[in-house]
Amino acid sequence: MNEPASPKLDPKLLEILVCPVTHGTLVYDAERRELISKSARLAYPVRDGIPVMLEDEARKLEPAEIEALR
Repeated sequence: MNEPASPKLDPKLLEILVCPVTHGTLVYDAERRELISKSARLAYPVRDGIPVMLEDEARKLEPAEIEALR
C-alpha cells in the first residue's frame, strides 16, 4: 500500500519559521516530512501539514545526516 500524500508545506510559512532553539533557518525535507535545523542538529516533524516546533518532539540528526546537509 502507498502512504497517503502529505500536504504541502506553505512556502510563505517556511519563510517565517525558524528553529526555536537557535533561531536559525530551516530546510524542508518533503520525503521525510521534517523541518531540518542544521545549527541545532534537529529535525522537527511535520504532521498533517503542520510543523511541530517543539524541541521535545524533534529528532536528533545522526552525524552522517549532518554531513549530507553540508
